[in-house]
Amino acid sequence: MNTELDAAAPVMLENRCYDELQVGDCASLTRELTKTDIELFAILSGDVNPAHLDEAYARDTPFHKVIAHGMWGGTLISTVLGTKLPGPGTIYVGQQLRFVRPVNVGDIITVKVTVKEKRDKNMVLLDCLCSNQLGKPVITGEAEVMAPTLKVKRAAQPLPDLQLYRHERFAQLMALTTSHAAIRCAVVFPDAAHNLMAMLDAAKAGLIKPLVIGPRARIEALAAELALDLSGCEWDEAPTPMRAALQAVAMARAGSVNAIMQGHIGRETLLQAVMAPEGGLRLHRRASHAYVADVPKCDHPIIITDAAIHVQPTLEDKRDIVQNAIDLARILGFDEPRVAILSAADSITSALPSSMDAAALCKMLERHQLAGGLIDGPLSFDSAINADVARIKDPESPVAGQANVLLVPNLETGDMLIKQLIFLASADVASIVLGCRVPVILTDSTDSPRTRVASTALAVLLAAAQGQLEAVN
Repeated sequence: MNTELDAAAPVMLENRCYDELQVGDCASLTRELTKTDIELFAILSGDVNPAHLDEAYARDTPFHKVIAHGMWGGTLISTVLGTKLPGPGTIYVGQQLRFVRPVNVGDIITVKVTVKEKRDKNMVLLDCLCSNQLGKPVITGEAEVMAPTLKVKRAAQPLPDLQLYRHERFAQLMALTTSHAAIRCAVVFPDAAHNLMAMLDAAKAGLIKPLVIGPRARIEALAAELALDLSGCEWDEAPTPMRAALQAVAMARAGSVNAIMQGHIGRETLLQAVMAPEGGLRLHRRASHAYVADVPKCDHPIIITDAAIHVQPTLEDKRDIVQNAIDLARILGFDEPRVAILSAADSITSALPSSMDAAALCKMLERHQLAGGLIDGPLSFDSAINADVARIKDPESPVAGQANVLLVPNLETGDMLIKQLIFLASADVASIVLGCRVPVILTDSTDSPRTRVASTALAVLLAAAQGQLEAVN
């Protein structure tokens, strides 16, 4: 027997016509209940009952769990009827089922249907039984079908490739903020709809107490037009975006606000006020920007830096960018962040300055000019994030294949990379400016509500850790 050919042979579906069926005929299939099964059922049905999706709720309410996961078992009964007994051409007319035991993720369910009675007009009554791995029934009942009259034998069509994208780390990020009180946040000139929504989403999540800086009458008129409630906001009048930015920076210097959020003001204009040599928010280290990306196929969040401030960073710039990112990663729970210095080359070459910088940054780590993480480079993007590639290209690297932080060669590279992750890999992202007296939240009209809230959550965590970081570094 040619096992390779057998393995490649298509699955054949053959029905049992009404005239072929005998009382006592049976068919079965066995399937393990997975978390993905439950999520797909909820997506396809539109049923967001917490009994489907909230394991804690389902644990506390076993009756609902019987119903929710029992529906999955009912779907398997339909599968046996439509593909095995009677098979293709069967018309499902009705059913009576009882869900008698809970079904848990990981349970192995065997579905068995047995012909109980043949009736007139090709109607057939079948006993239905779903049992778990212990042999105990979880669903019992009967199904009535109209059996096919024409013989069918054909290859089963392959199922489409379906992937579920889970963004569970948003909840993990929000959980880190629960022990912190809402911070006072200066919102700079939020006179556009997406700015107001970003501010109010963060306030509703309990992350900030907004101090709105801008033309109050105009902003209140916009809020009224959008039916938004600004009753919990503080106000500080400012006639122009630049004036609002300067007032926000002055408040941050005085310690009266804990963070700054970008409103309807250009990024460059806001950063000009924040980075001003005199009267700005710069500390002993260069400020930098970081995206935190939750990529569905990656088992940990990735920090990508810098994609907003340093257009062509020097080696000294990169030193501070890396240290800022390491500090952020440690705040997010990485005890020893792994930093990949990205380059198009996997070896040092004078033709690529990014590879030369990578070598210098690794040397800085050896000489304790950088601290708190592991650094390696130059590394290509695939080697930095993919363990299989890393085993081939960089088997000795302590970072390759498991990087938490990606240092890009320049702003252009970082901007393209993060947008590819968002739009091609369905990544969730959060965005924050690091290395200033207070965290600065940059916003964009295309940000999702989750991005707005997640970015503000980063600001809360940074504000809480700011004093500790200044003392350490």
